[in-house]
Amino acid sequence: MAAREHNDVEIREDGEGPGAIVSFPFDAAAVERFRDTFPRARWNDDLAAWRIPGKTAILRAARWLDRELPSAFSLADQRGRDSFSFEPIVSPYLKVADEIVVRTPYSRTVVEELRAVPWAWWNGDDKAWHVPFRSIDELRKRWPAIEAAAERSEPEARKQRRQAAKPAPGYEDAKAAMTERRRRRYPVPASEQPPLDRVLMSHEGPLVILEVTGEVVPAETAARHYPWSSGQPDDLVWALWRRPTHDELVKTWPARHPAAVSALLRGWWQPTLEELRIARRAARSLERARETRRRRGGSDDPAG
Repeated sequence: MAAREHNDVEIREDGEGPGAIVSFPFDAAAVERFRDTFPRARWNDDLAAWRIPGKTAILRAARWLDRELPSAFSLADQRGRDSFSFEPIVSPYLKVADEIVVRTPYSRTVVEELRAVPWAWWNGDDKAWHVPFRSIDELRKRWPAIEAAAERSEPEARKQRRQAAKPAPGYEDAKAAMTERRRRRYPVPASEQPPLDRVLMSHEGPLVILEVTGEVVPAETAARHYPWSSGQPDDLVWALWRRPTHDELVKTWPARHPAAVSALLRGWWQPTLEELRIARRAARSLERARETRRRRGGSDDPAG
């Protein structure tokens, strides 16, 4: 059975065996009813979804969603409309239609805040976020941060910040650091070179080393951009890297213990489970944003 989606609701086959992968935005009452119906369901942190075992799991989950969610939505939306009428959100970034429509300049903060609102979804056709009235309480709680971030992202506000930042102390250093990161190179000890094509943790986050060039890292560059390397007695050489995919991070075997001081000094080590969890969440979010941008044709995804 093919994957079935509705905004943030999804049912798909479990690739690891008979069963279903089911996800829907968090709602305490819905989760309680779901667990009563599917006592064998288990939450999977890496998938951010519920895993239900069994050959008929997809059919049973689809029936539950068809039966449970529409009626719950109708009542919750009516309560949300009443709440909004009593205490409306007044803002130039918000208008009311069948749902609450939020349209702002692009801001990563806005995207993160709205993604945390249950049932909120991005409409690429009108380039706006749609929030059903059932989510008004969460939207109202997050609105101050959303509106403030939108105001900061207005073109004139961005221009003023750029102008104000130029003479600020550290501006040139920050610019140089950004240029260095774009080169996708990383210093490693010549005598302790990292393995290629494996997920490693580093002071720059998770990396997959593609090649060790053998080119010596200038001492000035190492001191300016990689201060952790100051205690390294060996010569440093450049390694070229890329970010690992979410699938690679999931398949990486974690270290049992945090990195030793010697590993921190050489600059690379086997990641721990906690480090992998953080990296997986970031990679999953990035890959979803890229996929949405690809489906929408490139420029209308807010996470770009």
